[in-house]
Amino acid sequence: MAGIADLIAKEKDGTLSFGNFDLDSKQKRSDFEYEGDLYKVKTFKEITKLEKNGLFVYESVPGTMVTGMKATDQEVSFQVEGWEDSSITLELEPETEYQVTIAGTDIGKMKTNLGGKLILSVEIDPGSVYEIKVVKS
Repeated sequence: MAGIADLIAKEKDGTLSFGNFDLDSKQKRSDFEYEGDLYKVKTFKEITKLEKNGLFVYESVPGTMVTGMKATDQEVSFQVEGWEDSSITLELEPETEYQVTIAGTDIGKMKTNLGGKLILSVEIDPGSVYEIKVVKS
C-alpha cells in the first residue's frame, strides 16, 4: 500500500494517516475534520504536505505516506514509508530541544529553529516502514 485511499484518514485507534507517494500528479484534500481541527493534505511522488487550520504541520520531499500520527504537547510520533530517502520537516515549538528516535535508533537531541521547524533525514528502503518519535526534552 503506497497511499491512503482518501489521501487522509482517522484510524480506528484515533491516530491520523495521510499521503500517497505513488501519485504522478499532485492531489489534495481540504477541510478534513480531526479532533475539532481542519486539515489539508497535498501529496504525490515529489512532496507530501499537511496543514492544520491553515498552519504547517508536516512536509516530506519526496512524497511519503504517514500512518499512526499522534501529537501532544510533549511528543509527536508516526510511521513513515516512501520510495526513496526523504527529508521530513515538522512544525514544533520554536527554539526547543527534542530527543529524536528513527526506527528504534536514538539519533540524539535536535533543536528547532526560530520558526519551530525540525528537519529530519530518513534513509528509506521501499516497502519498509520507519517509526519516528520526537519527544520534548
